[in-house]
Amino acid sequence: MLLLISDANIIIDLEAGEILAELFQLPYQFAMPDVLFEEEVADGSPHLIDMGLQPLVVSGEYLEYAIRLGEQYGDEPGFNDRLAPALAKQESCPLLTGDGNLRLLAANEDADVRGTLWIFSELIEFGLLTKAEAVKALGKMKGRGRRLPWKEAEKTIQLAVYNAKWTSKGQ
Repeated sequence: MLLLISDANIIIDLEAGEILAELFQLPYQFAMPDVLFEEEVADGSPHLIDMGLQPLVVSGEYLEYAIRLGEQYGDEPGFNDRLAPALAKQESCPLLTGDGNLRLLAANEDADVRGTLWIFSELIEFGLLTKAEAVKALGKMKGRGRRLPWKEAEKTIQLAVYNAKWTSKGQ
């Protein structure tokens, strides 16, 4: 089962859209750096571990990598955020992030980066969200001040619905 390393931003996006439970129904494992979880997520969402989120330790070598990323790219994103691409590199798996600065940093490091819109596609294609549910979740995110490329998000939903229908007809 594919392991995906998440930052806090993805969790916040999906909580705002009230589709966090659906995330953990996907056929993936989800993890986050333990420090990031404890300092930025645990107080508001302690239930995430019960849902399936795994806080993982970033080893010393990769802590140093997170520090070097800050030296190379500056203080944005912050150290806790840089732990996510460090853990993804440590575990040799994709990074899930909705943070624009972190996406850019990770892309510059040739990381496999996926975001909130990719999650929407997966939820639709695996039959965990309908088009109407996805549009409703997107509206909740927008209403709660999340920052997504809204037009691209709408196109992503349309494409995912089309792909899901096409795939189901081919089976």
